Amino acid sequence: SGSVGQRVDSWRRDLIRAGALLEATIDFADEEVPVDVSPEVMGLIDGLMADLGREAAAVAAAERIRDGFEVAIVGAPNAGKSTLLNRLAGREAAITSDIAGTTRDVIEVRMEIDGLAVTFLDTAGLRETEDVLEQAGIDRALARAQGADLRLFLGEGAELPGLAAQVDDLVVRGKADTISGYDGLAVSGLTGAGVTEVLARIGDILQGRVASAGALVRERHRLAVTGALTALAEARAEVLRENQRVELAADHLRRAVRALDALVGRVDVDDLLGEIFASFCIGK
Repeated sequence: SGSVGQRVDSWRRDLIRAGALLEATIDFADEEVPVDVSPEVMGLIDGLMADLGREAAAVAAAERIRDGFEVAIVGAPNAGKSTLLNRLAGREAAITSDIAGTTRDVIEVRMEIDGLAVTFLDTAGLRETEDVLEQAGIDRALARAQGADLRLFLGEGAELPGLAAQVDDLVVRGKADTISGYDGLAVSGLTGAGVTEVLARIGDILQGRVASAGALVRERHRLAVTGALTALAEARAEVLRENQRVELAADHLRRAVRALDALVGRVDVDDLLGEIFASFCIGK
């Protein structure tokens, strides 16, 4: 798309500029280069890495659109997680009990929110325990919750043993049928109160991620972005070395250009030479 083309053109210009600055210090080492190019090169590399990092995250979001999002319901034991999951599923998908620590496996319920495939995960209650089997369930719960796209903290806060809230995570008071005068999000798995509001909020968050997903969704695009990021990280490391290996840094930048060839075509050596002469007015 035009948007992708414009972004890639911008990255390409910055790559050529950074490469030109480094090449100038190599090819014209015997001549006076009037400035230390390292700060500008570092600025260009850092800017490129930030842009490509965002693009890589957008690609991951685009893959999630295809494969479906995961929302983990997390909380202390007996917070009402399994009851809420059963309400969402419209059936008894999870065993509910007054005995804390009943849920030991991660239970999944698939549904659709605003046209998006979403899998809700009911996880073991998070607490300190000496029960080996319960701890195994907690470990599984933590792993799945941390890897989910969104976490719904069922309880009074977003701090649980081994797990802290991330951007967009929701804190929802459970057992809304037993509380009154609460202004925040509250839900009752038993009566269904608040479920519509919580699902709407989740839908808004996920739709926002869909809207920001990049257009670089094909596998070769993902590989191009990842390859360019790797090459840039290696170039950055060389520029930061006390004994700079400028040739290696320049070579890594050329690798970054080649990694993006799949998207923008090849950058010719003539482009680099043109930038070198324009940057330093060498030979004029």
